[in-house]
Amino acid sequence: MAGCEHRRVGPVKIILFIRALTVGGAERRAALLARGLRGRGHDAKVVVYYGGGALEDDLRAADVPLIVVGKSGRWDVFGFLWRLVRVLRRERPDVVYSWLPSSNLLALALKPFVPGTGLAWAVCASNLDLSRYDGVSRWAIRAEAWASRFVARSIANSQAGRDHAIGAGFPADRLKVVPNGIDTARFHPDRALGLPLRAEWGVDAGQTLIGLVGRLDPMKGHPVFLRAAARLAAGHPEARFVCVGDGAADYRLGLHALAAGLGLDGKLVWAGTRVDMPEVYNALDIAVSASSYGEGLSNMLGEAMACGLPCVATAVGDSAWVVGDTGIVVLPEAPEALAEALAALLLRRAEQGPELARAARQRIVDRLSVEAMVADTLAELEALS
Repeated sequence: MAGCEHRRVGPVKIILFIRALTVGGAERRAALLARGLRGRGHDAKVVVYYGGGALEDDLRAADVPLIVVGKSGRWDVFGFLWRLVRVLRRERPDVVYSWLPSSNLLALALKPFVPGTGLAWAVCASNLDLSRYDGVSRWAIRAEAWASRFVARSIANSQAGRDHAIGAGFPADRLKVVPNGIDTARFHPDRALGLPLRAEWGVDAGQTLIGLVGRLDPMKGHPVFLRAAARLAAGHPEARFVCVGDGAADYRLGLHALAAGLGLDGKLVWAGTRVDMPEVYNALDIAVSASSYGEGLSNMLGEAMACGLPCVATAVGDSAWVVGDTGIVVLPEAPEALAEALAALLLRRAEQGPELARAARQRIVDRLSVEAMVADTLAELEALS
């Protein structure tokens, strides 16, 4: 998959290659980008290992073709690779744009089978704590950094992600930044939209609902959020909390036990995975990103702010740049600081609620438009086609 630097005239045939379209930041960006490219008249298709992801409906609604290669399990290697090669040869894309370490390495390995096709990698994380990952994942992350020298273009979704990748070995001159785009037509303030969820979760009009949206994963900082919630609840009996997202059973059960030990029973809802995200954000009063490491540019912060939510975020990735002065940023792994920030934001919200909501949304409209993400990504991909 070699690429030469020139601009193509006319539609580009692009395959976006990702493991699955489950609920996640990289997956959301890939689906949104595919829709945007298709809307501009380009032949964009998404190829996945596994079908059945929750975000597939977004593609169908926009008439974006989805190709499921099919991988029956961990040891379905050679059959899967052969099926993937057949897909690539049949489709003959101008560019393959792959996402996350395993797909990036796989796309590079298949380079000899689709000569003349450009290759770009997506870089969606920063400052990963490799001690938290299994041996295969650690190998893939390190191998990705080493192999990046053979890829004509990599695209990070954050400045923090770019800086971290360069430090890990990515060539600086081939690594560009294109921030995430937030669909502000879909994500907009509409309190009535969130009222049924508040009722479902047992939150009444006089209570303040504070939410963390993200998979149950050590990088997302749920223990810090839970400890901060317990501290805040001691002084704010009207506060209620919700965690939206799911994860490995053993980790989930550990978090449930921690929450019970902190006295959060009756004050905290475990909502599991949701796909009705505009409803979720409009049910909240404040959103929290408590990530300890690994974030690039948080889709959750952008979506929440587009819905008019003030946010508290940890200073991980580009979160401070996203939030700006519309919310509060604290150091990671600091539950006391997070609780104090939430208390301060509750006060600001009581005094400046409508103004905070307008400022939060406008910041996303101005800085993280879908149009800019699609146009800037397309410019990079066209140079490879």
